[in-house]
Amino acid sequence: MLSAVFARELHIALRRPADALGGLLFFVLVAGLFPLAIGPDAALLRAIGPGVVWVAALLAVLISLHRLFEPDLADGNLEQWLLTPRPLMALVATKIAAHWCIACLPLVVVAPLLALQYGMSGDAAGMLVAALLLGTPTLVLIGALGAALTLGLRGHVLLALIVLPMSVPPLVFGCAAVSAGQQGLPAAPHLSLLGACLSLAAFLCPWASAAALRLALE
Repeated sequence: MLSAVFARELHIALRRPADALGGLLFFVLVAGLFPLAIGPDAALLRAIGPGVVWVAALLAVLISLHRLFEPDLADGNLEQWLLTPRPLMALVATKIAAHWCIACLPLVVVAPLLALQYGMSGDAAGMLVAALLLGTPTLVLIGALGAALTLGLRGHVLLALIVLPMSVPPLVFGCAAVSAGQQGLPAAPHLSLLGACLSLAAFLCPWASAAALRLALE
């Protein structure tokens, strides 16, 4: 059943490519417009590049979160999940994993091209990819909790208010890892902190999201 849920999410994304690629287009536009606005100052672009790319990735994840559980609430899938013998937490974790593959994996693939636009070296671009691979799952897990807590509410301002403060640690550690790679300093401590954030989010967020979904359906 878990593989069926994962395959269903991918099939829906293929049927609606505009929804799946909207976050990617937003990510590319936001990160690509900054060099045009700032000018050809190479040192300044290298300095702000990690922060701009990470903030663009955070916002791209944020604009896709409202589609995480709302379609399933509208068509009755969430009620069916409560009736299945599978734990709701496992189903939620599978849906979060599928959402990361759809919404965040393209961002990680495109990130090295944007790194070249900011004049980052090959090592810094590789560090950016590694940091995004560790940080974006954390952002999606936190976002899933926010989406579950605000399920059924009109507007998405409350979702942003919940998710953005909790997204600060992976944002800070991800930018610090890339900056350390640019300066030739060891980035392993920052990557370890990103891994710790991911482990904590993977342990808590699926369980908390499942609990929030149960409350929303009662």
